[in-house]
Parts: sequence; C-alpha cells; structure tokens
Amino acid sequence: MNLLVGVGILAGGTYGFRLAGPALRARIAVPQRAAKLLDLAAITLLAALVAVTGLTEGHYEIASYARLAGVLVAGVLAWRRAPFIVIVLAAAATTAVFRLIGVS
Repeated sequence: MNLLVGVGILAGGTYGFRLAGPALRARIAVPQRAAKLLDLAAITLLAALVAVTGLTEGHYEIASYARLAGVLVAGVLAWRRAPFIVIVLAAAATTAVFRLIGVS
C-alpha cells in the first residue's frame, strides 16, 4: 500500500512539474543567458549519463571492450546525425559482433 501511495505522489509531482512549464512560460521571463545555460546543463547531464552507463560496469569497473566499441560507434553515428534507430541497431550489432568473436 505504501508503494502505491509513493508512486502516486511521484506521478502527481511529475505531472505538476510537466504542467508548470507550459502554464508558466508566458508569465515568467527567463533571461537569454539563463536559458542558454539551462540548455547546456541538459546536454551535460545527458552526456554524463551516457558516459556512466555506457562506459562503466558495476561500481568502479571499466566496461568490456565490446561495449566500449558499441558506444564509440553510437557516438560517431550520433555526431554524423544518423537516425536514432540506425544508431541503436549499429551499436548493438557492433557489440554483438565483438562478443561473438570473443572480445570481452
């Protein structure tokens, strides 16, 4: 029961935050510099998330070479602005091929 209450509170809070953006956008003026910094912060957080989940395994271990190759392929394709599905499939295929040939 406590779990359902917690999930409900989190869902309500998330919905409230998501609703606040469009509702308050016209009322609150954000300086151009702050808006640019917020955009950069979002990009930085996403890059950090990719680095931590893609390049590490467990708590403090470097990921396998197969996973590193897949992340590298995904990074290059994202930089080249390939479609998302192509990026995911190419990264997965690269990792699978490396594991298939015995690179751990």
